[in-house]
Amino acid sequence: MDIFTELFFQRALIGGILIGITAPLLGIFLVLRRLSMIGDTLSHVSIAGVALGFIIHVYPVAMGLIFALLASFAIEKLRRTYRTYAELSIAIIMSGGVALAAFLFTMGKNFNLNVTSYMFGSILTLDTLDLWLVAAVTVMVAVFMLLNHKEVFLLAFDEDAAGISGLPVRLYNIIITMLTALVISVAIKIVGALLVSALITIPVASSLMVARSFRGAVWAAVVYSEIGVIGGLCLAGVGNYAPGASVVLLLIAMLILTLLVKRGLKVV
Repeated sequence: MDIFTELFFQRALIGGILIGITAPLLGIFLVLRRLSMIGDTLSHVSIAGVALGFIIHVYPVAMGLIFALLASFAIEKLRRTYRTYAELSIAIIMSGGVALAAFLFTMGKNFNLNVTSYMFGSILTLDTLDLWLVAAVTVMVAVFMLLNHKEVFLLAFDEDAAGISGLPVRLYNIIITMLTALVISVAIKIVGALLVSALITIPVASSLMVARSFRGAVWAAVVYSEIGVIGGLCLAGVGNYAPGASVVLLLIAMLILTLLVKRGLKVV
């Protein structure tokens, strides 16, 4: 149990707890808007930015963040262009992100091992700069959701009604997509690009099974997320397992348990 006294593990816990707050806060909106796959899209684009960062010797997370922000603007532009087929924007950007990442991998074969850590997560290697970045994004997301929870609620359930009521729908969509890009960028080092979407969607999927209101779903999603993150990290630390995988598998186990309990209560 000595691992709990190690500085690197304490940093991992702090980073995990912070991202465990931000991911479901945005995830509840994305799931209700049927944009769950945007997490996968932005994470793949972020990996392309990380790869470029290694090539040009720039802080990889910063490059991933820039790429994700650019991708978020592109998604919103394509969503407005293909309003009837909005999911096309996600598919197009994801394809481009994967292709660009693969291209950059071939340009820098000597750093592929480092990029792999961002693919699967390396939360135990978080440094002070990473933590400050995660903390800054957490504050931004929390403040935005706190000050705009009514607007986000209306936008999540009926975008047309939100527009008719005078809400600047386009501005809110851009802000939320940008915040999602920020969360994805800082989360890829924690759970990995291949798993970050799970942290956004699975806690929300569990919360929607037990909550009776939008506010209740938000709180429940955060609770599920924090239990999954803290429990998964502790499991990984004690058993020497992959941290990101441990977190996601625990979240899936919690979702299955919730579904079973919910079904059992219906039967009774």
